Amino acid sequence: MQPLLERVREYLPDDKVDLVARALEYADRMHEGQLRRSGGPYIEHPVAVASYLAGLSLDATTLAAALLHDVVEDCGISLDEIRREFGDGVATLVDGVTKLQRLDLLAEGADARLVADHHQAESLRKMLVSMAEDIRVVLIKLADRLHNMETLHALAADRRVAIAQETLDIYAPLAHRLGMGEIKWQLEDFAFRYIQPNQYRAISKLLAARRGEREDYVRQLTDILKRELTSANLDAEVTGRPKHIYSVHRKAQAYRAQGKEFGDIYDLFAVRILVPTVADCYAALGVVHALWRPVPGEFDDYIANPKENLYQSLHTSVRAIGGVPIEVQVRTHKMHQLAEYGVASHWRYKEGNSTDGRFEERMTWLRQLLEWQQDLPGTEEFLESVRTDIFKDQVFVYTPKNEIKELPAGSTPIDFAYRIHTELGHRCIGAKVNGKLVSLDTPLHSGDTIEILTSKAARGPSLDWLNTHLGFVHTATARQAIRSWYRKQRRGENAERGRELLKKELRRLNVSAGEEEVAKLFGLDSVEELHVSIGSGVVSIAQIAARLSASQEDKRAAATTLPSSPEQLSAGVSVLGLGGLLSRMGACCNPLPGDEIAGFITRNRGVTVHRQDCPNLRAGVDDDRLIPVSWGASPASHPTRIEVTALDRVGLLHDITGTVAGEGVNISGSQTTVGDDGTVTIAFSLHVSSIEQLSRIFSRIEAVKSVTAVQRVAHRPPPRTNAKRNGR
Repeated sequence: MQPLLERVREYLPDDKVDLVARALEYADRMHEGQLRRSGGPYIEHPVAVASYLAGLSLDATTLAAALLHDVVEDCGISLDEIRREFGDGVATLVDGVTKLQRLDLLAEGADARLVADHHQAESLRKMLVSMAEDIRVVLIKLADRLHNMETLHALAADRRVAIAQETLDIYAPLAHRLGMGEIKWQLEDFAFRYIQPNQYRAISKLLAARRGEREDYVRQLTDILKRELTSANLDAEVTGRPKHIYSVHRKAQAYRAQGKEFGDIYDLFAVRILVPTVADCYAALGVVHALWRPVPGEFDDYIANPKENLYQSLHTSVRAIGGVPIEVQVRTHKMHQLAEYGVASHWRYKEGNSTDGRFEERMTWLRQLLEWQQDLPGTEEFLESVRTDIFKDQVFVYTPKNEIKELPAGSTPIDFAYRIHTELGHRCIGAKVNGKLVSLDTPLHSGDTIEILTSKAARGPSLDWLNTHLGFVHTATARQAIRSWYRKQRRGENAERGRELLKKELRRLNVSAGEEEVAKLFGLDSVEELHVSIGSGVVSIAQIAARLSASQEDKRAAATTLPSSPEQLSAGVSVLGLGGLLSRMGACCNPLPGDEIAGFITRNRGVTVHRQDCPNLRAGVDDDRLIPVSWGASPASHPTRIEVTALDRVGLLHDITGTVAGEGVNISGSQTTVGDDGTVTIAFSLHVSSIEQLSRIFSRIEAVKSVTAVQRVAHRPPPRTNAKRNGR
């Protein structure tokens, strides 16, 4: 305990040190005889939490609350007693941390998926409200989670993985949004160690094998940089910073996607330069670029354009000794404190108020989220909003007035419009990016300047924007605003709109499922409720296809539990109760995973699999030759036929086939028929994996210029040779 008090005496006056000492003695007395699951005395935990916060030079009230944060829950002490002994400030913080613990996702017995989602949503809501009321509650909670991760080995394997996953999903991103880089990487590395232990060990060994070589290389770099910076009369501190294990893992994943191996990763470390002033930052950058050649497109100025969490630094990549690419960061000492410790580095209390005016600016995202979550009644919607809009990689774009806005990576002009103002999103009809007209599904990139074009009349958003297959909207904020707009429309209009959309989707997919079955898949009591949900945007077209496919997956899993050990056929179909039979898909209907199917025993060709509503299956068939079948282990793709109707134009076939190819789907044949009225019908033979993928392709094709309709058809396949007209 003494090192904690010695650290506190370095920056707190005697009366404040006395408060911490009294809290330490009280906690030790209350936890006497209690042991952690690791076997050590329980008091080690609150002391470790308080010690980490003392390392951030936090105030005495926070440290006292950190020492006492478990006594209410674990020792039966009332908040009134805490208030009498230590004052209102300490009691309020202890109460806030205690409530977060009670709502913890990983409370014993909360391991069912639906219960887990509910607990996680409520925990997040409470945490965000607590942050708005007093950020110190969450600082204690983050320190508490960090020490728990350090001692996670004492828990059962399933609990270790569950806690680690929550840490990676919630607490590490939260630390990032608070600008606390040091605790973020520690939480990530601890979580990665338990979630993917094999990968963690493999990367650790690879890093250790080359550590000596890298350290020698970094030493050369830093020596050269120090000498050159001193020659330029710059008082600079130069250090080499190794990449953390989880960040190396993510980099390895990115390299693997590019066909590269782990051994190809050279920039496993970064060089950091700390200088006294902003002017020195740019002067040091000039020295670096004069010394080594910059890598094109790898420079970011976060000093002139700070991130939303107020992170500031210059980032550049250069090819240093031997042409090896390295990352160089240049920042002032104060910027470094902000980058490592975030809100805690400048959050000092005096009679309960922050003395740093920039704190409110740093917490803008929190106020926005609290405003949005008031309109999010459902657990799923709230979690979607937090995970998508808050805990994802960000891009930084500009308004026409040169104001910077932060959005999740992949956001579109529609997302930007709704981030500015809900009404701007509702009136959006077009956009300009860097002065050029673009489509509304264009992904935005850091540095883009966005101008939204609006309609004069209040026309409202398009329901197509909610179709995830079309890629118009990426953020949960925009989706909730669109859904809210449609929910406010009259119920009758929503029901009629939903009825037409559902009828169109089932018709174009040509599936055997009825509206009643679809309603059950969404847990709705009636078809009318389904219509209203679709018409108001609560249920999207993309979700319908996904649920139909998932329903078949469930039936497939149930079929594999039958004791009959069904024979897996080459077409990915299980014949229940029979084995050793040949099978083929009926060419008349070409069923896909997601369709209801049945088997017909032929005289000399084994089992033919048809859709249950196939006319050929029921036309004069002997019922004794019908057998139950289900979808087994699906092959990579299934043949199906679709028909596209469009107004004829030059380049039409090129645009459609390009759209299909963009989905990674093979076209095995096509046939074109031209009508006298200027329309054209093109039949395609495709190989798709599921109804969900087919629905996504339909949505993409419908977005092609001149296309009026697309649907799945059940006639014999067109010839493999393409019949083309000149110009198409």
